[in-house]
Parts: sequence; structure tokens; C-alpha cells
Amino acid sequence: MDISRISQTRHTAKAFDPTRQIPDETIEKLRTLLRNAPSSVNSQPWHFLIASTPAGRARIAKATQGSFTYNEAKVRNASHVVVLCARKTLDDAHLSAVLDQEQADGRFATPEAMATQDKSRRFYVGLHQTELKDERYWIERQVYLALGTLLLGAGSLQIDACPMEGFDAQLLDAELGLAERGLTSVVLVALGYRSEDDFNAKLPKSRLPETEIFTEL
Repeated sequence: MDISRISQTRHTAKAFDPTRQIPDETIEKLRTLLRNAPSSVNSQPWHFLIASTPAGRARIAKATQGSFTYNEAKVRNASHVVVLCARKTLDDAHLSAVLDQEQADGRFATPEAMATQDKSRRFYVGLHQTELKDERYWIERQVYLALGTLLLGAGSLQIDACPMEGFDAQLLDAELGLAERGLTSVVLVALGYRSEDDFNAKLPKSRLPETEIFTEL
């Protein structure tokens, strides 16, 4: 697999073929990618809702009304739509659950190593909660690491994708009962296969020249 070629050929799909569905085994690979996405101090401050049915996608499409109607067809016609959510805070229960899972997965050779990991993670969480006071934005940055993993992974599996911030997050949170779960929606990703109406697939890729975006030190 030539990952640089994938980065040059993948694009944001603007229209999906509603007759084509992503095979279950491919969706499982994408779920694995999301589960194993990187996050600061392995905090994993996210949750992913996956809509694979017309009814599920219709619930998400409710948040694409008004100013966001341009995204409605993408949500309804995609094979699957992923709602990438952020935890509203990293509380003790979540941090303990992450630590317990690390222990179960054999990441600590000694109790001291486990204690050191817990102390280090809690230091950074506390830094963003009490000193920098940017916990929400710090958590959302981790969610976007998962987004990047998903988009590049989809491209490697020949799945078209469209990330969307154009939706009513408050409406979607209410529709899906996210607040009660300590979550908030951050970004949507429609997944599927582009249709012949996808104008973006016919356009050349455009990026600033290397001289504008790289500096050698």
C-alpha cells in the first residue's frame, strides 16, 4: 500500500450512490481504525455513533436543516454515517476505566509503572482542566486525530468519505441523547461510494506548493 498515493488520490465526496453499501467486513476494519486512533496520554476521550440504516441516517439528517441543508443528501445517501463525539470532561470514572483496561491488556510490568502512568495522565488532564482551562478544546483535538485516522483509512480501503462540520450540534445532541451520556457531537463523516454526480471527483487536487508549507531546519 502506497500511503502517499492514497493521500494524493482520495478526495472529499460531495455525492454518494445510495444503492451501494459498504460490506460489513470493511466497516469492521474502519471500527478497528477508530478504536486504535492515537490520543494524548491515551486518554481516548471519544465515542463514535455509527448509522448504517436509513432510519439511523434520517435521525442524523434532522441536524442538517436550515443553513445546513447542503449536507442532507450526503447524510441520507451515504452507506454509513459516523458521528464523532467528544466527552464533555475526563472524569475519574473514565480515567480509571482507561487505566484498568491498560492493566488488563498487560501494559504494566509493575505496580509502580501503573501508578506512574496514572499520575502522568492525571497531570495532563488536570493541566487542561484547571490551569489552561481548555479541556473542551483539548478533547476535541483528540477527536480530530481519530477523524484523520478514519479518513486516511477509508481511502486505503477504497471507501469515499465526506467529513462535515455543517450541522446543528445542539439539535443532534438532543436527538441522540448525547448530553445525558456526557457527550457532544463534534463532526460527522459520511462513508460510502461516490455517485456520478460527485463533481469533486472530477476536479484536480489542489494544495499549496511544498515551498509554502515546509521549512527545513
